[in-house]
Amino acid sequence: MRVSTAMKHLLTGFILATALMQTPAIAAQWSGYVSGQYRGFFEDPADPRQHKNYLSAAAEPEFYHDWRGGDHSFNTILFYRVDQYDDNRTHGDIRELSWTGVFDAFEVTAGISKVFWGVAETQHLVDIINQTDLVESVDAEDKLGQPMVRLGTARDWGNLDFFVLPWFRERTFPGPEGRPRPEVVVDTDSDAIYDFEAGQDHIDLALRYSHYIGEWEFGLSYFSGIDRLPSNFVPVTFAPNGQPSAVVPVYSLINQAGIDGQVFFGDWTWKLEAINKEYRSGVRKGSHTFQSVFGFEYTWVGFTGGASDLGFVVEYHYSDANARETIFDNDLATALRFVLNDAQSTEVLMGFLTDADTRTVAGFIEASRRMGQNWVLEAELRTYNGTEEDRPLFSFRFDNFAQIDLAYHF
Repeated sequence: MRVSTAMKHLLTGFILATALMQTPAIAAQWSGYVSGQYRGFFEDPADPRQHKNYLSAAAEPEFYHDWRGGDHSFNTILFYRVDQYDDNRTHGDIRELSWTGVFDAFEVTAGISKVFWGVAETQHLVDIINQTDLVESVDAEDKLGQPMVRLGTARDWGNLDFFVLPWFRERTFPGPEGRPRPEVVVDTDSDAIYDFEAGQDHIDLALRYSHYIGEWEFGLSYFSGIDRLPSNFVPVTFAPNGQPSAVVPVYSLINQAGIDGQVFFGDWTWKLEAINKEYRSGVRKGSHTFQSVFGFEYTWVGFTGGASDLGFVVEYHYSDANARETIFDNDLATALRFVLNDAQSTEVLMGFLTDADTRTVAGFIEASRRMGQNWVLEAELRTYNGTEEDRPLFSFRFDNFAQIDLAYHF
């Protein structure tokens, strides 16, 4: 991970602050987890450098302290994973290293932090502040910490947040031995390409307004800066047959306007996310893309006659972007969510994402259960069927896998 001079100074300051917080005179709250993970694939890989079975271990300690009645707080979350084979997945990150202060009607956060926007289940279109940590999971739910200064205010007329984001985090990608991964390896050791002058030091800006009226909740957002998703990939090495064997990502400037909202009608929750993205640099300068996800979740409370709930999730994804750029161009997601509401917090989410054009089906099962006071067991299954060449999921045609995580929380 390349670090600018300003970033080094920021990290040094917060490391010193963390050391001060650990003095005996100041109470600290420590928490976090350590975990082991097994990931096993059902088929031989397409690339002989890949493997069928992977082991890894991870740790995420958290330190939190507040003072002046909670008006000021300091939070640190560190993450590190060691992977058996994939050097790119053996990585560390500062998820949080921030101070937050409340001043009358305003709140300020400065440092490295994570912010989540969105309401949909299967894709978070408006969630653009943090970069995706893609080596952690193919579902793109894990995020890297983002340097930021956030100024927010909560009023009767809604919540308003303004962000200054001074340093861009490049997306992580699996290495040659990593699995699953794109068929052509993304070279993260070489310098990424920025099709504008400032490069990684560009200062991004974002604004979000959110409010609720009765059963309606909604958010309006605007982002101006470096797109978290690469706009293109440029080959850097080639196979003997002349086909690219490794590429580097190209990042572009964008303006993105977004809307998200949900409304509650009894046991029904209707959800919407939509964005309009305008490219401001590179070969795509001046072009626009529109994406949306719309759907509902119906919860059958006590469906067994007891405490358990059953949720039905349906979401439709649309994009006018090139079908080679996204798997969510004309797709229907359907899922069932089982929540047992038991002492072990047992939950299961299972479903399918079906491409209406190619009939490609991506299936998933995610389950979790607490064991005793400190242990949590998670299981995951992902399958890919009917993939077509020249589509994003074709790289995963042999990558059906099961995964088990066992974590100890402290």
